[in-house]
Amino acid sequence: MLNAIEQFQVDVGDNLAMDSLDSWLAHCERLHPHTIEMGLDRVQTVLKRLDLHFEACVITVAGTNGKGSTCAMLEACLLQAGYRTGVYTSPHLVHFQERCRIHGETVEPESLTPHFALVEAARCQDSVISLSYFEFTTLAILSLIAQSQVDVAILEVGLGGRLDAVNVIDADCAVITSIDLDHTELLGPDRESIGLEKAGIMRSGKPVVVSDPVPPDSVLAHAASIGADLWQFGKDFNFTGDKQQWAWAGRGRRYSGLAYPALRGANQLINASGVLAALEAVRVRLPVTAQAIRNGLAMVELPGRFQIIPGQPTLVLDVAHNPHAVAALSENLDAMGFYPTTHAVFGAMADKDVFAIMQRVGVLVDKWYFCDLPTTRAAGALDLQKQWQSNNTKKNGSSCIYKNPQSALDAAFAAADPADRIVVFGSFFTVGGVLKDGIPRLNAPHLNP
Repeated sequence: MLNAIEQFQVDVGDNLAMDSLDSWLAHCERLHPHTIEMGLDRVQTVLKRLDLHFEACVITVAGTNGKGSTCAMLEACLLQAGYRTGVYTSPHLVHFQERCRIHGETVEPESLTPHFALVEAARCQDSVISLSYFEFTTLAILSLIAQSQVDVAILEVGLGGRLDAVNVIDADCAVITSIDLDHTELLGPDRESIGLEKAGIMRSGKPVVVSDPVPPDSVLAHAASIGADLWQFGKDFNFTGDKQQWAWAGRGRRYSGLAYPALRGANQLINASGVLAALEAVRVRLPVTAQAIRNGLAMVELPGRFQIIPGQPTLVLDVAHNPHAVAALSENLDAMGFYPTTHAVFGAMADKDVFAIMQRVGVLVDKWYFCDLPTTRAAGALDLQKQWQSNNTKKNGSSCIYKNPQSALDAAFAAADPADRIVVFGSFFTVGGVLKDGIPRLNAPHLNP
């Protein structure tokens, strides 16, 4: 019987040369029987063997929604201030390498492969350590960031916080965005238990920015119990705004006459407010000018976060995949104004509260296009349609099912009038499925020459 090292040698033989990112990712998928295994002991053991040293200032971001936007705005402002940044986010939309950006640029696949090899060598050193796909890939990206001589590392938590692989690196500043119900089977049944898991990224004596306007008591209590420097929305920082501009006030510093962030949606002001608090909290180590903040917020980009693509019909892409995020999406859609018909392309994971999601956005949707997704974790399009049918109260509502997001979008476009709106939302797989060949540009047939 082959041991793990001998099996690895077989895997990388003539039939599978581990010389590409795809081959390494396929290897990672075979290593562990479970997609998720909570706990840090195994990751910490491999990290110690890797002997990684983070000289950069580390900002770790956790939360239910708003993590990706917060990371992107932090990155944009710090880049404008002249710092060399390293960013790790997950999941990706189309290509795995999207999960890591160095100095604002997505890394090349070939720059990641040596770090996968380093993790594999460390994993198999002395005694073989079992790592999940997420744990292995996180360590590889952390290795790349550590060796890239960045000034600041911005790390997005994948799931929870306390037991997430990212948490093996001590944060110099923690940011906790909005907290709501998601992954309850792993994180707990209510906001208090979920909040405590996310609070696990805090470190004693270090700043923690909590941008949730109504944070769970467990988050505040944990900050007090470990002596973290709590920056709480509404107490230590806040914002005001009108239709033209907004202002931020924190501990001893104010910014006025700010243009709205380039990321759309009313919820982005809460995220941006937390970003400014985090930048203020690390100012001694990473001073940032007001102009860098203005430029960064004006230039920030992040696909799939209430991304409006002009055309006829209008196309909206959003990775909202839980009731809290879909509530924000619904508010943003409502604020867009009148559209004769709204077509919704929707695919989701099987563990999501699909009933609550459809209930939140259903009043705005006229035609549903449910789609299968390329993962066994997804709910089937037919199952989604059945849930919609059993709860639909809209007289003129309709639905169809499709084998993938692109075919669903094609059908929606074929059925839509130029003045209509198409919303693609749900899982990252849903939005990624229509972005795989680039940003779709919809032009009604009568507009074509």
